[in-house]
Amino acid sequence: MAPLNALDRHLALVGFMGAGKSTLGPVVAERLGRPFVSLDTVVEERTGHSIAEIFATRGEAEFRAHEEDAAADLLSSSELVVLELGGGAVGSEATRRALSERAFAVLLDVDVDEAWRRVEGTGRPLASERERFRVLHVERNALYTEVADGRACDADGIVLAAAGVHVQLGAIDLLGALVPGEGPVELVSDRHVAGIYGVQAQIALGTRLLATHDVPQGESAKAGAVLEQLWRDLRGDRSGTIVALGGGTTTDVGGLAAATYLRGVPWVPVPTTLVGQVDAAIGGKTAIDVPTGKNLVGAFHWPARVVADPALLETLPRSEVRNGLAEVVKTGLLVGEPLWELPLPEQVRRCAAFKSAVCLRDPYDRGHRNQLNLGHTFAHALETAAGYELSHGEAVALGLLAALRLSGQDTKAVEEVLSPERVRVDREVAWRALARDKKSERGRPRLVLLDAPGRPRIGVELPAAEVRAALDALIVD
Repeated sequence: MAPLNALDRHLALVGFMGAGKSTLGPVVAERLGRPFVSLDTVVEERTGHSIAEIFATRGEAEFRAHEEDAAADLLSSSELVVLELGGGAVGSEATRRALSERAFAVLLDVDVDEAWRRVEGTGRPLASERERFRVLHVERNALYTEVADGRACDADGIVLAAAGVHVQLGAIDLLGALVPGEGPVELVSDRHVAGIYGVQAQIALGTRLLATHDVPQGESAKAGAVLEQLWRDLRGDRSGTIVALGGGTTTDVGGLAAATYLRGVPWVPVPTTLVGQVDAAIGGKTAIDVPTGKNLVGAFHWPARVVADPALLETLPRSEVRNGLAEVVKTGLLVGEPLWELPLPEQVRRCAAFKSAVCLRDPYDRGHRNQLNLGHTFAHALETAAGYELSHGEAVALGLLAALRLSGQDTKAVEEVLSPERVRVDREVAWRALARDKKSERGRPRLVLLDAPGRPRIGVELPAAEVRAALDALIVD
């Protein structure tokens, strides 16, 4: 089976001349925290000659030999990179084999006329005659399709493909093809979601569907008893896949069941809420709650694919859209752009791409990924103190307010877009829960603050009195 993501593999960009590999590659590399390497540049450095000089004085055959050797060395390296391959590099069988074994290849699609417009007159050896250029485009397309594990046309698309995240209107009807593999599928959802989208998902899965399983709606799904019942009811073997259809609580418990059943089986979250599509279903975190805190028991289990269909958000109540909007605002603050002003499908795509890049860079939450906790230390404490009856979005909105205040940053966006209102919970219970947050060390909260929009600072430790005051300001007297 083709690789599912670039988590432990090189990310290779393939495509025709003018596809944008050299432009988008460095952007993606920076987002993933990986070096960017151009195969052409390596050949030039090794030979001491430009590509044009090699073609002119030694011929294409010698250039291809150097190119194949350089590709073999780079793809065998243990340091994961974003690798730009020249348009003809995939003509080598050895290079195609190395890509299959060691890389996740993303094809950058480009129309031949647009490609010619971009490269005409640039002096590229194989871009001197328009008709020959067209013929070459046709000849190479089959090879690009053969090696491609994903397709994209921009930086966000590359990142989404590399993370195995598929964002598309109407994607639920394509589940049969989007769930990787050919084995049986077991569908997990709550009864409310199943009543709206269950039949549609079952029809899309077709003969692959082995069984369906219900979990409770909302935070009560994330309980040990629910997880244990799933273990008892699951029927598949290791060739099967668990599909979790629903909000963040369903994908959390469904993902943890997949991570632990038979010591781990593939899973595909199909989030039906804005929270799920922009945040909860991406990055492989799965968890249940315990009485002392939220998400304290879980596992990292990267999905085989995430299927985010923004059309599923059309049936959401306004309150649920606002719930997810808190995560959109959080992401916008981290990016430094007002993503909440975009149309809903584009909000999903931009936020999903941002989180995908962060999680690919730090899949086990050991550093860079901590930024996604902006506002969540306070939010989780309030949720715990409220007995999980406070919605996640309301809690995050309040948490963002506290984080921005401690950062000395303007709170206008949070107040105008999310309108957070203080909650009535036990202050001492909330404070104890905050001290037990997963990011705390020796009972001291480690916060995410903003030096400016787009400039998060992680692992910040402030005097307990300041943190306590920020928390108390979120609670009704």
